[in-house]
Amino acid sequence: MPRARYKQLVDKLSADIRSGDLPPGTRLPTHRQLSEVEGVALVTASRVYAELEKMGLVSGEAGRGTFVRETRLPPGQGIDQHPVPGGTLDLNFNSPSIDGQSQLLREALRQLSVSGELEPLLHYQPHAGRQHERSIIAAHLKNRGLDVSENQVLFTSGAQHGLAITVLALLNPGDIVAVDSLIYPGFKTVAEVGRLELVPIPCTDAGPDLNALKQLCQQRNLKAVYTQPTLHNPLGWVLSLEQREALVAIAREQDLLLIEDAAYAFHADNPPPPISSLAPERSVYVSGVSKSLATGLRCGFVAAPSNWIGRLERAIRATTWNTPGLITALTCRWIEDGTLARLETQKREDAQSRQLIASKIFHDWRYTAHPNAYFIWLPLPNEVRADQVCAKLLEAGISVSSAEPFATTEHVPHALRLALGSVKKEQLEGALLKVKEVIEDFAGLRGTVPRKR
Repeated sequence: MPRARYKQLVDKLSADIRSGDLPPGTRLPTHRQLSEVEGVALVTASRVYAELEKMGLVSGEAGRGTFVRETRLPPGQGIDQHPVPGGTLDLNFNSPSIDGQSQLLREALRQLSVSGELEPLLHYQPHAGRQHERSIIAAHLKNRGLDVSENQVLFTSGAQHGLAITVLALLNPGDIVAVDSLIYPGFKTVAEVGRLELVPIPCTDAGPDLNALKQLCQQRNLKAVYTQPTLHNPLGWVLSLEQREALVAIAREQDLLLIEDAAYAFHADNPPPPISSLAPERSVYVSGVSKSLATGLRCGFVAAPSNWIGRLERAIRATTWNTPGLITALTCRWIEDGTLARLETQKREDAQSRQLIASKIFHDWRYTAHPNAYFIWLPLPNEVRADQVCAKLLEAGISVSSAEPFATTEHVPHALRLALGSVKKEQLEGALLKVKEVIEDFAGLRGTVPRKR
């Protein structure tokens, strides 16, 4: 078939989609039907749809067909465009803040100004951070169940930076990393930049399917596993000790690096010990204070085996040189004086109260959440498309995320991840009621709302 004919089909369908002649949610002809109607080979019809999918205009869904996508949404569901436009209620990102935190910052800065340690903060810091501050983080991690020395701790400019330097230092382009079928979107970005291949592990209600991981190990040459055992974003699970031990056993048998993301771990009450404490010889523990203190304080930390510290330090030097001394000083001051612990307790309580609001509204719907977390995972009814729901809510001044930024599978489930931590509490109920209303409007036309069993 001449290339011009193939391009004509792509151009025709893309123009119909962009003009609205093929509105969002339209089910397109099957590959075979397109082949027959247009008089082209089946392989060419498949190529046309693949090109349209690459352009972000359609999505192919196993067992359902090919659908026109909603094109009014920002790229990446707004993940790359935060903050949201003025006046929009943000149920997309979590930036939790407790009343009085700005005053805490004023007081902390005032204390620093008279502490006599300002001069050193004006200069370059060691790549891994100042030794006495690394010691403070090591003690902090010991309280979390991870016993490491200060020489095994490095400061980073947030947990996201911690993930980036881990990939840069310890993995190579082309390496294969096993991940949950739904994961924190930031790791997908790191993997893309690092040219890693992500292979998904199916999710169960309580965690990753570790039998499926064993099969993956037989099929592919895995190098690492990225995991959020405490607390998973977006599904909210906390892996049991038995699950952690089983994952560690697989990692040791297959000689895998374990990347443990603990950014949300403070939300869980008395969780099992970190995976990094069960397999210290092959684990990198990554966390930070963006969620527990404030998202504007880009301070994170990485704990790793001593023989990897030099490589991680070089990665810090190559990316940020060092975490700003003012930020590490503030963070360590708040750890030592108990401010961090108090804020974590307050934010757990705040998240609980917000979860109660969500449970009141979606009480008979099937959704997934941890009682202390700032998000819920809400599957959509059959035939209701997440992109259309997101676009309709954005028109109404509410920003939410579909499953697309979180999914590592070829076919993305239709679901919403609703962040509860950024809007004022008095606005949350109204925003969630609007979400429910929009979903029910679409469900009334195309299906039924998923109820609890």
